[in-house]
Amino acid sequence: MLARPFRLTRGTDYKSVVRRGVRCGGARVVTSMLTTGEAREPRFGFIISKQVGTAVIRNTVRRRLKAVCAEAIAAVPQGTDVVIRALPASATASFSELRSDVTRCLGRLGRQTDAA
Repeated sequence: MLARPFRLTRGTDYKSVVRRGVRCGGARVVTSMLTTGEAREPRFGFIISKQVGTAVIRNTVRRRLKAVCAEAIAAVPQGTDVVIRALPASATASFSELRSDVTRCLGRLGRQTDAA
């Protein structure tokens, strides 16, 4: 899945990405991205609230999002932090629908950070 160096683990990191990063919203997820400029692997974090559903549904959504991000690691620049917040519609979404939402947002945000 997603190895430890590719995961956000501290609350302060989540907070800085959500507050200072650029954001892209979709029907199922909201993706925030912050480029730090550090020479390290990109890191991903996930926010799945109880509004998404029961614990089983939330864990399924989290596992699917982790698999999508593991596929997208090569497309994300080094030193970038990404936080993906699942919306309630993600509970009924298929893997391919989640993948299309996340890859669309990552592509859009990547172009925005390149232009900045």
